[in-house]
Amino acid sequence: MNIKVHPKAKALIFDLDGTLSDSLPVHVATWNQVGKILGFTFDTQIIFEMTGRPTIEFAQRIARDFNLKTDPKEIVRLKQEAFHNSMEYLKPISEVTNMVKEYYGKIPLSVGTGASRKSANLQLETLGIFELFDAIVTADDVLKHKPEPEAFLQCAKIMGIEPAFCQVFEDGDLGIEAAKKAKMIITDIRPYINYGEWVHS
Repeated sequence: MNIKVHPKAKALIFDLDGTLSDSLPVHVATWNQVGKILGFTFDTQIIFEMTGRPTIEFAQRIARDFNLKTDPKEIVRLKQEAFHNSMEYLKPISEVTNMVKEYYGKIPLSVGTGASRKSANLQLETLGIFELFDAIVTADDVLKHKPEPEAFLQCAKIMGIEPAFCQVFEDGDLGIEAAKKAKMIITDIRPYINYGEWVHS
């Protein structure tokens, strides 16, 4: 069973982590590295609940859940440093990246992600698909993050396509909610992807 482009779609918008990039195992591993430094055991349930939110919100929750006195900004620094140094472990989600390559040059393509600009660029460059997108909207580019639709609406605006004709590919509940609020065509990729055992379990 393959992921399909909707007949009415005039542009495609992709989430990044867990949609284009099989990065969730790398995120868990690097959160565990941070946990060893700061003295907490990372709970993977946080990823399932917060996928699509910016790293600072993960850090704030971790600080709260584990009663850490560390400044959340320092937690973010440690996490991003560990993640950015782990790009060699990153793999594409080929079911989705192959679609990007197939439709490149045919209709506008964009990325709407809760990742930072640096993280998004590093991942897309590592996967060899950075140049294929007409727009890349990150957590640094919006004020209201998923489940709010701002990132997806910015993608549509940059591509010059009405939201109703944009198809969003997502793996996170917050991103799917954001796409619904944007009144876009929505594809939840999770039924089509063979994730690792721990992912979305």
